[in-house]
Amino acid sequence: MNFIPAKESGFVTWFFDLYTRFLLRRRFRHVWIRQLYTPPANRKTVYYLNHNSWWDGLIPLFLNRKLFSQKARAMMEDKQMIKYPFFRKLGAFSVNLENKRSVIRSLRYALSSLEKPRAALYIYPEGTITPASQQKPDFQQGLAWLAQKTKQTDFVPVAVYIHTLRHSKAELYISIGNETVFDNSLNRKDLNNIFENEIHDLIKGTKEVAGFDDQGFRQIF
Repeated sequence: MNFIPAKESGFVTWFFDLYTRFLLRRRFRHVWIRQLYTPPANRKTVYYLNHNSWWDGLIPLFLNRKLFSQKARAMMEDKQMIKYPFFRKLGAFSVNLENKRSVIRSLRYALSSLEKPRAALYIYPEGTITPASQQKPDFQQGLAWLAQKTKQTDFVPVAVYIHTLRHSKAELYISIGNETVFDNSLNRKDLNNIFENEIHDLIKGTKEVAGFDDQGFRQIF
């Protein structure tokens, strides 16, 4: 499959921002956010998220419009891009996970996208949607590759968790962690281990309070 670059449309982004908020209000009883990171002025950010549901495709748009206001792009599996072509207009670009050369091309495109002031990239390092579990996520090496190549860029974990503990209608929790501290001279395996541990701890911390006392979270809807 050919590489699909992002082709942002201000109108489509505006429309889907409204549509996403409508969908979130309709689908979820409540949406909660805990925010430990705010991007400094002119700082670039890579947000890495766990990938457990269909909603993951819309969460980057929601977060960027609601909280961050950065020049955001997102890496998306090419099969999903073909199925939902409108994501291209929202800043998504494709990656073919079955072709190593295609993966490198997509990562280089991501790297060039991060050259802009206040640029942001949303990436799901697991690659494909995986069932939620208690185990530490298994990341592919794209995130670590980016960490080795970038400078003056924050890498921030974002945990997404959905539960029905209190009601038949689900509640959505989005936990934005602190900037991950790492040495980019480390090899990719060691970097991956750092990133996997960071988001695993963030997910566990979210599950411990979500649906109970909701400590640290604020209700958006």
